[in-house]
Amino acid sequence: MAEPLHDPVMTATAVAAPILRTEDLVVHYGSRGGFFRRSDRRVHAVEGVSLSLSAGETLGLVGESGCGKSTIARAIVRLIEPTAGRILVDDVDIAHLGRGELRPFRRELQMVFQDPYGSLNPRLPLSEIIAEPLKIHGQYKKQTGRARVDEVMSLVGLTPEYASRYPHQLSGGQRQRVGIARSLALNPKILILDEPVSALDVSIQAQVINLLEDLQARLGLAYLFIAHNLSVVRQISDRVAVMYLGKVMELGARSQIYSQPAHPYTQALLSAAPVADSSARGRKKRIILRGDVPSPSSPPAGCVFNTRCWLREQLGNPERCVSEAPVLSDTTGASQLVACHFPDLRGPTVVPVDSGRSPLA
Repeated sequence: MAEPLHDPVMTATAVAAPILRTEDLVVHYGSRGGFFRRSDRRVHAVEGVSLSLSAGETLGLVGESGCGKSTIARAIVRLIEPTAGRILVDDVDIAHLGRGELRPFRRELQMVFQDPYGSLNPRLPLSEIIAEPLKIHGQYKKQTGRARVDEVMSLVGLTPEYASRYPHQLSGGQRQRVGIARSLALNPKILILDEPVSALDVSIQAQVINLLEDLQARLGLAYLFIAHNLSVVRQISDRVAVMYLGKVMELGARSQIYSQPAHPYTQALLSAAPVADSSARGRKKRIILRGDVPSPSSPPAGCVFNTRCWLREQLGNPERCVSEAPVLSDTTGASQLVACHFPDLRGPTVVPVDSGRSPLA
């Protein structure tokens, strides 16, 4: 994919004042011990995550499956209740507001889901699906309501002839455009995009990404963009946050994360990404993580990555890694936040490759 038109070098201090912030966000789930029997164990889905998002900015959120990315998205829009922490929209904490108090903020904060078919009502035509949020919020007027639906459909590249069609009559890309149109109906400031292209063909992914970039340029939207595909995140994001087992391991400008990752997990994650340039494949060092991801119901003491950290092994298993949890801080001096006691700025070139094991998925 081509590089985006917006400025790729945005640091944590260079962006404008945030319109969305999470402060020490925590989400725990209860677990069952058997047939309808509650267990005392808690699933630590999200553990103390602090993020910020400014107007017109895209923050990419990446990590392995189960690391808490989608849980953060759903907690921000209050589809699930946070256990602790703050969620601030324009400096107002919405984490524990009641339904009536929360309604005005829902107009500013909309979500696009991963499965475009599962998120649309199969019994409603497209015009009704897009009009639904307008009607719920009392903004659908007889004189202007249908005109607003047509306007939003045009924004996402859907012609008026689609208005009477149902979701099952559309392709996957068209359904996702409907989902995006529905999220835009109320003129929000922020879109939470939870894997919006992962269910689409590669060619359709490019079209949807280009659409999102165009909408951001035209409407000044802020995106929290969640994805597994590191190439897609690199294409669309200004800053990138890397998560592991419910915590942010590294946060910085896109150029920093992709060119000089400092956290050993970030280096492992990037080393597993496919390389489009065939001439560069033989030169790429692949980092093999041993062991499995720990259970979020009993995360490791100290650094949550210490059980799989290749850097810890090279440093002789320092006690600090298992006794003290690292704080996400600017240890590089370049506004690149890293949650590691021993951030490795040399990059992964010093790491030996074990070709007999499977790479990180």
